Amino acid sequence: MGKELTSRSTDYAQWYNDLVLKGGLADYSAVRGCMVIKPYGFALWENMRDQLDRMFKDTGHVNAYFPLFVPRSFLEKEEGHAEGFAKECAVVTHYRLKNDPNKKGALMVDPDSKLEEELVIRPTSEAIIWNAYRDWIQSYRDLPLLINQWANVVRWEMRTRLFLRTAEFLWQEGHTAHATSEEAIAETEKMLGVYADFVENWMALPVIKGVKTANERFAGAVETYCIEALMQDGKALQAGTSHFLGQNFAKAFDVKFLSKSNQQEYVWATSWGMSTRLIGALVMAHSDDEGLVMPPKIAPLQVVIVPIYRGDAEKGLIDNKVAEIVKQLKELNISVKYDDSDNQRPGWKFAEYELKGVPVRMAIGPKDLANNVVEIARRDTKTKESVSMEGISFYVKTLLDEIQLNLYTRAKAYRDSHITSVDTWEDFKKVLVEKGGFLSAHWDGTGETEDRIKEETKATIRCIPLDSLEESGVCVFSGKPSRRRVLFAQAY
Repeated sequence: MGKELTSRSTDYAQWYNDLVLKGGLADYSAVRGCMVIKPYGFALWENMRDQLDRMFKDTGHVNAYFPLFVPRSFLEKEEGHAEGFAKECAVVTHYRLKNDPNKKGALMVDPDSKLEEELVIRPTSEAIIWNAYRDWIQSYRDLPLLINQWANVVRWEMRTRLFLRTAEFLWQEGHTAHATSEEAIAETEKMLGVYADFVENWMALPVIKGVKTANERFAGAVETYCIEALMQDGKALQAGTSHFLGQNFAKAFDVKFLSKSNQQEYVWATSWGMSTRLIGALVMAHSDDEGLVMPPKIAPLQVVIVPIYRGDAEKGLIDNKVAEIVKQLKELNISVKYDDSDNQRPGWKFAEYELKGVPVRMAIGPKDLANNVVEIARRDTKTKESVSMEGISFYVKTLLDEIQLNLYTRAKAYRDSHITSVDTWEDFKKVLVEKGGFLSAHWDGTGETEDRIKEETKATIRCIPLDSLEESGVCVFSGKPSRRRVLFAQAY
């Protein structure tokens, strides 16, 4: 088929790239560092997006859309924010091209079209949104303001990888305004819970909820909460973040409200986001050397049916039976495809749908019809069995739930077996190299120690777990006193 995959053990990075490209999720673009999301990959993103959108609306949020362009002066208003994103910004300086008089057929930037103020293509939207909120918020009656937007953003990354880190990517970003810090912090924690619910129960990927250190905090935030997941190569991946912004942006953009006590006060803010890098997490967490493995709840296609026949007469009988099965499955909201195309043999189709990670494959031939059975193969375990056609739709529905649970259980077992407590610097380095995963270790709380550890090992503090307990100890690197363990890992 020309779709041989590099194995995980041979070259994990190449295996990942092979899956994204050959599995039909994305392709490289003519624009450096950008990607084309192909229909199969976009169908996956749509399923993820639609579920998250329902969860946002269930928690009282509404969608809006804000401009792609941010005036440079807006970005500069919140100093820490501007500094945090300055190196990643793409900037529009002119608005017109003209024919190049020195080169036939070529275009050049028209020097007379220089913008009075440069426009930054949004790396994130706090600045443009908070400028709008200044006009929208006047009184406590206007609060809370709970808005989300689905958008693309640009961060001019120098080293890119499909889905994991690209110059342009798709995401959602929530931006909320509140009357009190307590309300804003509660919102920040609530949305972290929504993210954890989605990643665990729809993506079948266990996560650790925690708080970022000051070094790893979002630019302009008072506190950054995160969910961290573990990939099959022992590296961590930040799967979502929720930020308590305090009053930083309200003060920068002069967003005040008249309180119930008739006082002018600055509002309190949050922002939170998830992006298409979750598709990369999905690939790396569940897939194997034969291809993608899709959790049924968000799979672009949950069931594929492949006929095996000789001649039109046999196919006609199979078609009639499959039509019944497809109808039953669709009544249970199960996405199903009947692949009766005649341009490829059944064996090729089996391999293709295995590569694409379709959770359940059904095959029906003349003997199956005669015996009123169907062959069912599940992608997660690669097992096959012959199943009666009686009640087949409910059987498949139950099987999809089993596959979803199995993927989560399998990923959690791997994650739990790769959380290692270390107490010495030698053990820290040894475990990081030989085993990987999360290293639970004491840290003295200083950015200097955090930087030194990163320089020497490329490991960062992924989070301070929300459920961590106070425990006296000494920093694994400096030997200074420490009150609790944090989680280190090398990460994407």
